[in-house]
Amino acid sequence: MTLLSALGLNFGLLVAVMIILWLISIRIRDVSFIDAFWAYGMAIMASAAFMQNDHPGYLAYMIWALTALWGIRLGTHLFLRWRKDGMDPRYKKILGKAMDQQGMSFAKAALLKAWIVQIPLLFLVCLPAQLGILLSGASSGGLLTVLGAAIALTGIAFETIGDMQLKAFRNNPANKGKVLDTGLWKYTRHPNYFGDFCAWWGIWLVAAQTGWPVWIAIVGPLFLSFTLMKWSGAPLLEKSLKQNRPDYVDYIARTSGFFPMPPKK
Repeated sequence: MTLLSALGLNFGLLVAVMIILWLISIRIRDVSFIDAFWAYGMAIMASAAFMQNDHPGYLAYMIWALTALWGIRLGTHLFLRWRKDGMDPRYKKILGKAMDQQGMSFAKAALLKAWIVQIPLLFLVCLPAQLGILLSGASSGGLLTVLGAAIALTGIAFETIGDMQLKAFRNNPANKGKVLDTGLWKYTRHPNYFGDFCAWWGIWLVAAQTGWPVWIAIVGPLFLSFTLMKWSGAPLLEKSLKQNRPDYVDYIARTSGFFPMPPKK
């Protein structure tokens, strides 16, 4: 099977899964679990690529393991949060606007405003992992393998700890309306997004030694970085927090926006 055929099969699988999930979202009238699938979908793409590698070596196992660890951990965290908190206000607003102002049905709004746009973006961000696994052959890696794996594992650990700290903070009724500024959140306003950033740049580095297709696939971590720092990640979240948390403006003044730094006095 050629490289393009393998990627095409992965893309077809992703479309099929997305259609099934879209049908489920119509039934329950909620698309919020799409965030959980964003992470699970990466693990699925990496696993599909791994199954198409007839002779996977150490490098293929490492890329698959890092992607699966990141995806399953984050996907489960987001799925459980959705089950506990219910519909995400962001999606309620996006779909509500499409239905009220554009006359869309819920099914059409869910398909066009949520599920379809996620397909190429998820595939693109996960492209380094897919290509790295498919092209790795029996390679055991090298210095970039060690460096990339260290960065990816640091990111996964950083994100996991940040999520645990935020969950514990939110579960304490005394913290309602307050801003978390301890633990990792003392050094960056977005430990979870920084963890994602490190995880996918690390995975790209591990995969990069397999050849030029992965070098071109740098668009994946570049796009993710743009999303987290400039588009739908930190900016969108902070816009809401500044409106709902009076102390958040002061928190912004003393805490790094993304990369961990000592807090300003």
